[in-house]
Formats: sequence, structure tokens, C-alpha cells
Amino acid sequence: MSTTTLGPRIVIAGSHSGVGKTTVATGLMAAWRRAGRRVASAKVGPDFIDPGYHQLATGRVGRNLDSFLCGPDAVAPIAAKAASGAEVLVVEGVMGLFDGVGSTGEASTAEVAHLLDAPVVLVVDAASMSASVRALVDGYHHHLLANWGRPLAGVVLNRVGSDTHEALLNEALATGEVPVLGVLRRDPALSWRDRHLGLVPVVEDPAAVSGSLDLLAEAVGRGVDLEALERLARAAPAVPVVPVPPAERTSATPVPIAVVAGPAFSFSYPDNLERLEEAGAELVGFDPLVEPALPAGVRGLYACGGFPEVFAEQLEANAPLRAEVAHRVGDGLATWAECGGLLWLAGSLDGHALCGAIPATATLGSRVTVGYRTATLCADTPIGPRGTVVRGHEHHYSTLDPPGGALELVGRSGTRTEGWATSRLLATYLHVHLGGDPSAAERFVACAASDRAFS
Repeated sequence: MSTTTLGPRIVIAGSHSGVGKTTVATGLMAAWRRAGRRVASAKVGPDFIDPGYHQLATGRVGRNLDSFLCGPDAVAPIAAKAASGAEVLVVEGVMGLFDGVGSTGEASTAEVAHLLDAPVVLVVDAASMSASVRALVDGYHHHLLANWGRPLAGVVLNRVGSDTHEALLNEALATGEVPVLGVLRRDPALSWRDRHLGLVPVVEDPAAVSGSLDLLAEAVGRGVDLEALERLARAAPAVPVVPVPPAERTSATPVPIAVVAGPAFSFSYPDNLERLEEAGAELVGFDPLVEPALPAGVRGLYACGGFPEVFAEQLEANAPLRAEVAHRVGDGLATWAECGGLLWLAGSLDGHALCGAIPATATLGSRVTVGYRTATLCADTPIGPRGTVVRGHEHHYSTLDPPGGALELVGRSGTRTEGWATSRLLATYLHVHLGGDPSAAERFVACAASDRAFS
């Protein structure tokens, strides 16, 4: 397989809990694009929402870089895929710089920067801070140097309150080892809409987000040294990368597979969709909020995640589609549903009738279930036989009753079973990323191709 090269790149990391990194990273993308640069993006960790903002800022598909989900060997190849044809790659970190799996550095922003050999710029939430900023920046700098062999390349101070506040922060950092590359003032206009799982997805109101991006690009262009950041990105050494092998085609003819989309269902990794296509799928998007039937002739259904709880009334109102999905899934339509897709297949969600394809009801609560999971399939499923082990991530406030027993999930908080499965159905809270291992896509397309009704 041919080797590609990973070129100019920079990682935008957060300090405590990552406050402000999305603002700076996305603003940098938008500002560089407005300056005529071809900008690519990537996001560390399992995230569907931030990449949507990145895509709007860059005009290109954003990727996720996660060494737990995909394995460390896949991080650079996925980054190279993201950066293909671009002049510079901006990587937004996850949480704080060193936060990863449990208390380890696995899947952290620091580890991804190490795997990419990329300079790291720390975004510091400087609100209500003056001289203490020096201890924070020095601590991050020396910890990164000691544990990952690389220094902080610079710092951007976020949520600065006034000229006096900015002067105090600059004085505190003036004799340190880490240069200040920018300052962003506290500005309510730069605070994006929030929801229980993070930012509101772009797909719900792209025009409003686009307007916010214009303001953000202007603020970052005014307050951050774009030329210094570009020099840092271009100073990153060129890294030769061997791409991850594509999925093997499992059908001689295209296999039509319906993919839920629209405002209620926007949580799908681009790599997953591409893997399905490599394996022979012909993906047909449709919006369950408005379309009364599945696309004609489909032999499979991929129901990705999203916010069905926000649109439960509209999903309930689409009775013809709900009835068809229940009938087709019950009749053996190859189906793979993750998180929001799982809720849509349930009998109801907070009293709103949904598809009823699985015998369970869903309730939205106030307690979050979140984290990486190692999962073992407890039954034969469309993505693998009983005993198959996959890695994934879950993040939800809802619960399912009964939870099902399709997967045994092992995480930091213990072991539990959840999900529903048959040989032609897998519906689970677990999100998986196929960037490092396409075998699940190969099996799912093969399962869909074997539908006797179309053979």
C-alpha cells in the first residue's frame, strides 16, 4: 500500500476541563479559511457535534482521532485522510490536555499530539485569574515535557476581562518558557448554544451557527497571532503514513442501505459511512421526521445516534414510517442502531410512541452514563458473531427498560449487559468507530446482501 505524508498541523488543547478550546480551534479554522488557506480539521475523542462546527468552518469533512476506539496505529492515517488536499490541519483536543481513559493518558490530547508529532497550543480559561496563570501554564508545560517529551508550543488566554486583566496575565507569563500567542476577551456573543450532551448540532440551525462563526473568525483573527500559529504548524516535521486498509467488498452488486439523517439523527462518524460504502453499501439517507416510508428497495438500516428526545413528538406523529420500520425489522431487515437509533426503535420515549421494533421503553433522566467500553457480543449479530469483542463509547441520559442483554460492557464503573440483538439486528447504546477496523462494516453489508427477499 502506498505511503502518504502528514504535513503542517497543530493541536489546540484545553487546560482545566477544556473550556474555550472549541472556540479557539473552530475560530482558527474559520479565520484561516477566510484568509485563503485550505484548512482541514480533526477532533480528539468520541465526538459528533464539534466536527459539525469544524465542517462548517472549513468546508471539509471533520475526522475523529481516538487511540482507544481505533488503536494508536490508526491515528496518524486518519489524520492524514482528514488533511488530504489541505494546507494545514487543526486538531481540537478533548477535555483537558491530559484527560483520557480513566486516570491514564491513553486517548488523551497529549497522546494524540505525540502520535502526530504535532505542536500543542494550550487554551487557558483565564477568567478570575492573574498571577496564578503562571503556575498553571508552567505545570502543563513541564508535565507534557516530562511525560510526552514535547514542550507546550504556546498559550492562548481565553475569557480575559479587561485591558488591566490582560496586562496582569502577560506580566505573569513574560519570563516563562511558553509564549502567549493570543488573547480572547470575555464576550457573550461568542458563547454558543448548549444542551445536555454539549453544543447543539449544526444541522439544527446552520444559518445561526454560520453567523456565529463569522463573529468568531473576526475575534480570533483580531486577538490571536495567526502568523505565529501558522509557523508552528509548518514547523511540524513531515510524517510518512501508511493508510489503514479499506474494507473488503462483500457484495458484487451495490447493497442499498437506509441511513437515518436530519436534525434528529446526525451522530455518525464519516469513517463509518465510508467503510460501509467500501464494503459495497449504497447509502440512502432519509429523515424520519418527515419521510413517511423507508427508501424504496433498501436491504438494510443504519440508525445512528442523535437527539430523538428533542423531536419525540414529530417522530411519534410519523405513524406510517414507525409502522413500516417495526414490520421490516421484525421481518429480518438487517439493522444496526446506536444510541439515538436504539431509542427510535423502542416502543416509546417518555410516553411518546416510537417504532416498537424492540420490546422496550425509554425514559430520559438526569443522570449521565458516559465513558469508554470494551464490549463482548453475547449473541450472533449483523456486525459479528457471539464472542466478538469491540471497543466503543457511550454518552446518554436515557435508560431502556428492559435494557436487553446483547452486549456485555466493561468500563471503569464495572460490568453490565445492555442492547438487543438477533442475527439480523443490533440495537445498543454503544457507538463504535470503524476507522481502524472495517470488519463490522464488512459483516453488516454481507448480512444486508443476504436478505432473502431481494436475493
